[in-house]
Amino acid sequence: MTALQPVRGMHDLLPSEHKKYAIIIDKVRKIASLSGFAEMATPLMEFKDVFKRTLGDVSDIVTKEMYEIADRGGESIVLRPEGTAGIARAIISNGLTQSTPLKYFYAGPMFRYERPQKGRLRQLHQIGVELFGVADPVGDVEVIALAYDLLKTLDLSHRTTLEINTLGDEESRKRYRDLLVTYLKDHHAALSPDSQLRLDRNPLRILDSKDEGDKKILKGAPLLVDSLNAFSQEMFLKIQEGLKFLEIPFMINPHIVRGLDYYCHIAFEATTTELGSQGAVLAGGRYDGLVSTMGGPSIPGVGWAGGIDRLAMMLFEDNLPPLTRPLVVVPMNEDFDMKGLELAQRLRVQGFTVEMTYGGALGKRLKKANKINASYAFIIGEEEVSSGRVTLKNLDTGEQVQLAQDQVEATLKERGIQ
Repeated sequence: MTALQPVRGMHDLLPSEHKKYAIIIDKVRKIASLSGFAEMATPLMEFKDVFKRTLGDVSDIVTKEMYEIADRGGESIVLRPEGTAGIARAIISNGLTQSTPLKYFYAGPMFRYERPQKGRLRQLHQIGVELFGVADPVGDVEVIALAYDLLKTLDLSHRTTLEINTLGDEESRKRYRDLLVTYLKDHHAALSPDSQLRLDRNPLRILDSKDEGDKKILKGAPLLVDSLNAFSQEMFLKIQEGLKFLEIPFMINPHIVRGLDYYCHIAFEATTTELGSQGAVLAGGRYDGLVSTMGGPSIPGVGWAGGIDRLAMMLFEDNLPPLTRPLVVVPMNEDFDMKGLELAQRLRVQGFTVEMTYGGALGKRLKKANKINASYAFIIGEEEVSSGRVTLKNLDTGEQVQLAQDQVEATLKERGIQ
């Protein structure tokens, strides 16, 4: 019989890897909460229209990459491919649009049906930060600063580069769109079929094309920065000044784009050269038109999402906090297991990390204690039970002392054991 395997592009997070994921989530939870961002979660499944309306019916995510099912009522349901649209939908459906500013962060799995490769999975994990209701560039600077603080806290700021660009306002993008269409029409026959379709519907999405032929054509395309009006230029300048004021290093990359209509002004990415083609570990931007696109009022927004999978791949063991060495309870045989468990439970309530050993004689159990790198062992046998005492053994030095039951916690604290 063939052994069962996980679904292609989805993998198990074993304890050593899950530890890295938990560290990243805990770090962003702490950093975001210090800035007043509250944690929230949206369902793993949404109606397809949540993403079709925002990402567009010709985007790669909607046409190729979404996991879509029809429920028993005939509704089109999808596993969420990204987090921002779900957060915006939650704001509208829960009547929160009159309570701005709104500051949220989230963490969880997303799903995209694409070819699995290093740093790109079908079940991916993301952290994200969203700020709604702030149109001033101070909002952009704040969310970028939060991203930089996370990278710095993970000791990754020197191994990543913060790249920024501006998409301008609607007027600037319209001017640029006309120039882009004129340029691309001269290369229409060489464009990919998807880009030929987008040329009529939304030419800016061609800038997001992953097709190598399209990328070569786009190298000669006009740059959006040359179409910016005075307001857009000033907005971008203020963001740069804010980042410099906070001493956040960055570089301007005029090729960072967002092909969706609701994006405007700042677009940014934190990139690395350590992960091959999947170099962006975090990306974000301003999306003032998102909530109105979904049927809500016009509310400005800015945020970012980070790939936990990619960030975890960059974490060295030196980036991780040291493991707490556990205490271990070692009954001499099965007759004393319940006495041992009683002691373990008592110490756990006091905040100590305590593991049990199971099965076998004393020597076998002590080998298990050494295997899990325990610091001290509590040995419990007939003599200990009859005298109401317990033997405490230092597993590094071999030193043993007998303690009365009511002396255990105090002795551990005296020895600095947590």
